[in-house]
Amino acid sequence: MKAFITGASGFIGQAVVKEFLGHGHQVLGLARTEESAEKLRNLGAEVQRGTLDDLDILRQCIASSDGVIHLGFKHDELATDFLRVWEDDRKVVTAVGEALEHSGKPFINASGTLIVSHAAKATEADMPDMSNPQFSHRAQSDKLVLSFAEKGVRAQVLRLAPTNHGEGDRGFINIIASKAREIGYAPYIAEGSNHWPAVHRLDTARLYRLAFESGKAGAVYHSVAEEAIQTREIAEAIGKKFGVPAVSKTKEEVIDLLGFVGHALAADNIVSSEKTRKELSWVPTQRGLIADIEAGAYTGESKYSKF
Repeated sequence: MKAFITGASGFIGQAVVKEFLGHGHQVLGLARTEESAEKLRNLGAEVQRGTLDDLDILRQCIASSDGVIHLGFKHDELATDFLRVWEDDRKVVTAVGEALEHSGKPFINASGTLIVSHAAKATEADMPDMSNPQFSHRAQSDKLVLSFAEKGVRAQVLRLAPTNHGEGDRGFINIIASKAREIGYAPYIAEGSNHWPAVHRLDTARLYRLAFESGKAGAVYHSVAEEAIQTREIAEAIGKKFGVPAVSKTKEEVIDLLGFVGHALAADNIVSSEKTRKELSWVPTQRGLIADIEAGAYTGESKYSKF
């Protein structure tokens, strides 16, 4: 099977490309820059130069593929034009879904478990919290994706844990680590007794392949290996690695320090992946988040951004 992947040159995207190619599939990756294109060529993928705004190019790529994995997103534009970025994402989702109508082909959209952080222990059946402005726009895109399951598309949503960790990660954990190095302590909120789920990006990549091969139309899956790690434990592991203390701060203080990441760090997000594991025979095998931090997967040297 041939997968068309947006965001293919990203941290998770490259792992997905390797996973697919390593199991006999072909990959066509969208690349915005020549640097990204070269990364994909070096992995053995076919490349299409273009951006998420090039809807005609997306349609052409879909026509020559056996399904779509949508990992691309305009993260670098969120801080300056939040609403437009999400409007653009829904335009992409609509174009992909319409191009796949009545084909029976898979369309897997990347989402996040934080949108169900209101649940005591979130399952794949839990609905997003639409009252939360930080996450409701992602939920709207997910709803749009799943609507195509009624139009002959094997549409699925894959909710990712807030940290897909591993060597080279420049996401939430590295942002916290970068800030810790800058200010001399690793912040957590209040008692730090709230939780984050976690998963290694290689386990996520395998889940994408399994969902592409046999995921069900209309399904929601959870890429979660560890259900509940206390945020204080995460801060303490970061602090220990960089020789700084972990320090309790108010929610407002942490949001001021970390921006959107601060909002995420305030969430209590205990998440089950029981249905996902049973339905797709997915078994995470990589080391956990704390072990990754202790092993030096994070340098804290990337450019800090509040998103």
